[in-house]
Amino acid sequence: MHKLSYSIREAAEVSGIGRTTIYDLIKAEQLRPVKIGTRTLIRHSDLEALLERNLAT
Repeated sequence: MHKLSYSIREAAEVSGIGRTTIYDLIKAEQLRPVKIGTRTLIRHSDLEALLERNLAT
């Protein structure tokens, strides 16, 4: 079973994408972060969709 969301660091680790690239994808609105208090999270489904879109190209 996978987590519902990841920190930026965790998202980078599980996807193989660098942290800076994760931030760049957020800035480019290709990934939508979820802010909870001071934490920035990436939903598993959003990360998976990003990877699927990029595998298709």
